[in-house]
Amino acid sequence: MRHCFALLALLLSLPLAAAQLHLELGNMSRQWDSNELLVHPQARDIRIDQDVSYKRPMHYRAVPLATLLTGIKPDDHLQAVALDGFAAEMPAAALLQEGPARAWLAVEDPAKPWPALGKGKPSAGPFYLVWTAPQANGIRPEQWPFQIATIRRLASVEQRFPALLPDPNLPTDDPVRKGFALFQQNCLACHRLNGAGDAQFGPDLNLPHNPTEYFQPAFLRQYIRNPQSLRQWPQARMPGFSDSVLSEQELDALLAYLRHMAGRKP
Repeated sequence: MRHCFALLALLLSLPLAAAQLHLELGNMSRQWDSNELLVHPQARDIRIDQDVSYKRPMHYRAVPLATLLTGIKPDDHLQAVALDGFAAEMPAAALLQEGPARAWLAVEDPAKPWPALGKGKPSAGPFYLVWTAPQANGIRPEQWPFQIATIRRLASVEQRFPALLPDPNLPTDDPVRKGFALFQQNCLACHRLNGAGDAQFGPDLNLPHNPTEYFQPAFLRQYIRNPQSLRQWPQARMPGFSDSVLSEQELDALLAYLRHMAGRKP
């Protein structure tokens, strides 16, 4: 018994393992661990007035994300891949700006873990992309990926996944084109369409059937706004998109894109 207590004391005295962040930025690859980032020369203690994931003010030790994106230019395209398969597509321009909205990589201290995101859920760590003054640049909730494991530079969505593209003959001002841009911002992090996309989180939104084919229009709008109001189950993970995140006009455009793509299956 005494040996068991000694072993337990030894284990408790050991430092918790640092998490690893992988950066794959074209010609430059780098791995950071959380302990390195916590003492990075640019690390700061920041306050987030309204945290998207925790729904309340939060304080973090964070590094300006731009300082880690060596060699990245504003017209590059990045992707943040989370531990659960969430894959956020991120144009680099907003991430490189110093303000007014500024992107920070919040780093969870292994010795002082953040609170859980909910009952039975982990925290937002080990790495979480947060924003100061997000409203200044219209930063959307899907641009706050958490549990990040990898950030990588990739070709644009249009280049990587032509199966997502609407009919090229559509007028440039067609709402379907606006809907395609909104789909990339709000849906592609969790869903694929026509088998195209990197996310491993939610179902394909066109194969075998498009939600516009089996939802009545009013119920589909309700489901996007508040999924739990239509289908309730404890394991549901889809967030609701309020009109402050997706206006009625934007929702019209997103639905126009989905209806259009129902006729463009492989």
